[in-house]
Amino acid sequence: MAGIFLALLARPGLAQDEALTGVDAIFAPIVNVMATLLFFKIGGENGFPFIVLWLFIAALFFTLRMGFINLRGFKHAIDVVRGKYDDPHDEGEVSHFQALATAVSGTVGLGNIAGVAVAIQLGGPGAMFWLTLAGFLGMVTKFVECSLAVKYRRVLDDGTVLGGPMYYLTRGLSNKGMRPLGQGLAVLFCILCIGGSLGGANMFQSNQAYAAISGLIPGLPAWIFGLILAGLSAFVIIGGIRRIGAVAEKLVPAMAAIYAIACLFVIIVNIAEVPAAIGTIISEAFAPTAVAGGLVGVIVQGIRRSSFSNEAGVGSAAIAHSAARTDEHIREGIVALLEPFIDTIVICNMTAIAIVLTGVYQDTGEGLSGVAMTSSAFESVIGWFPIILSIAVCLFAFSTIISWSYYGIQAWTYLFGERSTLLFKLIYVTCTFLGTLTSLGLIIDFSDLMLLGMAFPNLVGCYILSNELAGDLKDYWQRLTSGQMPTYDEMATASTPSE
Repeated sequence: MAGIFLALLARPGLAQDEALTGVDAIFAPIVNVMATLLFFKIGGENGFPFIVLWLFIAALFFTLRMGFINLRGFKHAIDVVRGKYDDPHDEGEVSHFQALATAVSGTVGLGNIAGVAVAIQLGGPGAMFWLTLAGFLGMVTKFVECSLAVKYRRVLDDGTVLGGPMYYLTRGLSNKGMRPLGQGLAVLFCILCIGGSLGGANMFQSNQAYAAISGLIPGLPAWIFGLILAGLSAFVIIGGIRRIGAVAEKLVPAMAAIYAIACLFVIIVNIAEVPAAIGTIISEAFAPTAVAGGLVGVIVQGIRRSSFSNEAGVGSAAIAHSAARTDEHIREGIVALLEPFIDTIVICNMTAIAIVLTGVYQDTGEGLSGVAMTSSAFESVIGWFPIILSIAVCLFAFSTIISWSYYGIQAWTYLFGERSTLLFKLIYVTCTFLGTLTSLGLIIDFSDLMLLGMAFPNLVGCYILSNELAGDLKDYWQRLTSGQMPTYDEMATASTPSE
């Protein structure tokens, strides 16, 4: 869903270039104030936007504080996702893999297609080096927020899980004598999450899905597509996290495979040029040419797109992972660190190599940007490849819609109680339909900024609880490496009486 931020980055004066009437006139001043705060540049015109620096510094701090758990825990994360430690009797609603699939489906999207192209267009091929580095560090931010989400979640009598940043902000900070601060941060997070889920994570996605499908089926009425998409979304959403997880575990591998195969085909056709393309990315990372802002400019573009691609620090994925069936919160955090690896290090780099290999980023006269540039890279190999891209955009959009519905529901439940969640679901599905009918302008800009704003209360809590979590990690790792943590099969074998 990261692609929703691209328009914001391209329009620093969001409401100054056009006459405003009606709803736009109400939202314009709010959007401009929020954009000024979040995208205030530190270090001059070519410096770092404040929100990007806020996310990157947190990722660097957590990586050092947790002893590079993104490297140490990678193999263990694979083992957990494969189900080696799954115990069906543990508290929770979905498996480790379903939780990961749900969270990945909320992050993999237009940012992997359009965001990468924009990064290369504005920062040159070298931006991908810094994007990859930021994704590597962001793995630990995901570990931190998702571990805390499981540790401080609430499990109701019927097995329903309530979790996410709002719960570790209140319960975790209360344990440290900061209850008022925790409650205030939690309420702020929920308000921002609800607004963001309805707009950029829902209406914008349905709008882009229709734009993609209308290219394949000319003349398809928007309202018909909107009804179909809203109906499919309602079927999944009303079933709750169990159904969302069940759909995500099938949809995410499918959509990732479709897109990955397309990228791999482009790469294989140009296989002889791959070493040169990788060399270009690395050399341009430290000696960029024809890039606004020079070295600082290319670093900014890379880190900026990485932050918006994998959402590490925003707190959204923590809500999905809080529902995992496990009695080890650190274990689920280790699973979560795979998200930026899949989203940013793997998928984004496949897109980048395809673009650099085909050289479409150098066709400045064509005016290509975003999805159009990626589509051109595919089309240069086989003329009908853009059809695959359109299908991928639709799948990415649908997966984001269903995943973010759960995030919005959890935030709504925290503020208004569980009995009113059906009302939110109806509002959400209605917004899915409405998103296909019109360009949403400043309302989308507003909701996107709310999504970015979620990083402020979330990371404040993560900083405060980081020492506590580092202690939990040390204990978990000691038990794992000393053999005190058998797999589920080993436990089952040990509990079976010998004949």
